[in-house]
Amino acid sequence: MAFSFFNKEKRAVEQCTKAAEQGDARAQYKLGLSYDNGEGVEKDRNKAAYWFMKAAEQGDADAQTNLGWCYHNGEGVEKDQKKAVEWFTKAAKQGYVLAQYALGVCYEYGEGMEKDKKKAVYWYTKAAEQGYAEGQHLLGWFYIHGEGVEKNMVKAVEWCMKAAEQGHAKAQNNLGWCYDYGNGVEKDTVKAVYWYKKAAEQGHAWAQYSVGWHYAWGEGVEKNMVKAVYWYKKAAEQGHAWAQYSVGWHYAWGEGVEKNMVKAVYWYKKAAEQGHAKAQNNLGACYDNGKGVETDKKKAAYWYTKAAEQGDADAQTNLGWCYHNGEGVEKDQKKAVEWYTKGAEQGHAWAQYNLGACYDNGKGVETDKKKAAYWYTKAAEQGDADAQTNLGACYHNGEGVEKDQKKAVEWYTKGAEQGHAWAQYNLGACYDNGKGVEKDKKKAAYWYTKAAEQGDADAQTELGRCYHLGWGVEKDKKNAAYWYTKAAEQGDAWGQYQLGECYYEWKGVEKDMKKAVYWYKKAAEQGSVLAQNKLGNIRRWYDMGEEVEKDQYKAVNNVTYLSAETIIQGSIGVYAKDDAIVNRPVVGEKGYDDPKNIYCPYCGRKLPVDARFCMGCGKKLEEEE
Repeated sequence: MAFSFFNKEKRAVEQCTKAAEQGDARAQYKLGLSYDNGEGVEKDRNKAAYWFMKAAEQGDADAQTNLGWCYHNGEGVEKDQKKAVEWFTKAAKQGYVLAQYALGVCYEYGEGMEKDKKKAVYWYTKAAEQGYAEGQHLLGWFYIHGEGVEKNMVKAVEWCMKAAEQGHAKAQNNLGWCYDYGNGVEKDTVKAVYWYKKAAEQGHAWAQYSVGWHYAWGEGVEKNMVKAVYWYKKAAEQGHAWAQYSVGWHYAWGEGVEKNMVKAVYWYKKAAEQGHAKAQNNLGACYDNGKGVETDKKKAAYWYTKAAEQGDADAQTNLGWCYHNGEGVEKDQKKAVEWYTKGAEQGHAWAQYNLGACYDNGKGVETDKKKAAYWYTKAAEQGDADAQTNLGACYHNGEGVEKDQKKAVEWYTKGAEQGHAWAQYNLGACYDNGKGVEKDKKKAAYWYTKAAEQGDADAQTELGRCYHLGWGVEKDKKNAAYWYTKAAEQGDAWGQYQLGECYYEWKGVEKDMKKAVYWYKKAAEQGSVLAQNKLGNIRRWYDMGEEVEKDQYKAVNNVTYLSAETIIQGSIGVYAKDDAIVNRPVVGEKGYDDPKNIYCPYCGRKLPVDARFCMGCGKKLEEEE
């Protein structure tokens, strides 16, 4: 069959050649086509141009146009844009549509003549009016952008529609865009998706991406993440950067596909290498957190920088964090502030919060409480819980703003309702002490509980106190001891002291003097005066054998006394911050039995010789027999 068909083509060329040699213009044109396409003869661009020239000189518009393309592309003749325009013009003036389109291209790009968008539009219009789809599409494009003609979205839609109905993929995509955004037509996302799909099915990458986007967001179609990923992948495989980024995002979050960080990194990288800023930022985050790749702070900072330099606010903020903490780059607080500022000025809430913190603490800039409050406010108004909490503290303490306890409560409440532990603790304290709100122990306990359950040590201690005293909750010494323990184990000095008290006084736990001493020491080592004073009694416990095994060695030696100015350390780190304690003679020292040295055996306070009750701790003093 193929052989028979070839023979037919060969015979047709032979007949055409005879006619062409006799001067038949159409035969000359057709023979040129045969040589141009290698149909019935071996492909030969030189012979194609030769026969096109023969026909063109006789005024054949098809031949003139094809000869114009020969000169335009340098095929069969030496490349010559001016000659190309000459031949296109000859054919165009005959009304030949392909020549009119070609002449429009030359004017649009300044090929063979000076660039002239108006003349380009003129010739595209000529071609469009004859129903040439590419001309209609381009004319629509010029009306969309207002180049060579006054911008007119209604006319843009009119011409795009004409081309789209002929199946022109680019026009279909553009028409979808017009319906999507209500440009030149009433907004209609259903029609937008219809036209995007028409173009997408022809392989148009932007249209494929747009269809994916509409499935992802459920606009114009029912939301369907699987279909979204399908269309994003179609576009991504054609190298569409936004689609590549989107496929990466879906793999990262497991939406429409099974979560796969390795694949997420693959697609982010594809887009990032094309300069896609969001992909660069996300790729940086993958390296930053070791998601889909090994952790590499330097590569993280590299990609953050790439995106940040393009103005991506997320990346600017992340890069600021890198400089702030010296991760992947040398620590530089000034550069951190520079990048935070760039992100903050774009309205990035986390950047605004971090910039506020820099001004608050004088990191990379001079301390400026007003600027700190300004940036906290910016971030807080966008709902950033950290900023809301810090802004509450600004109003609470009158730093950078006029002191206003009610406003402090307002901002603490906003942060607390978002689950911010420190805001919850502070709000609890406001209700506890009636600062900016009416005192309400129940609400105090409620917010302390919220913060305590998140592990806030201050809140745990205060909640322990609530249970201890029955403030806002039913009195429950076991719960009190539970929360004091939680705080104490986190190193909270007040919690440690109170836990020591629990073990000392049977509060919610079985009495255990060793544990009491352990926790008093922990608190005392952090400077708790109450714990230090409590531990002043350790000499009495060891000396008298009360609550602990009697041990004169420990009674004499295992005490460290801490005055306001000086630490005299013994062997086990027990402190007593009190002049009376510091001045009290140790067992075995001269003056130990001097009757003028009267001290409380419980808290160590120096007392009058005839004292019967301690003025410090209020306990009754036993008379010596």
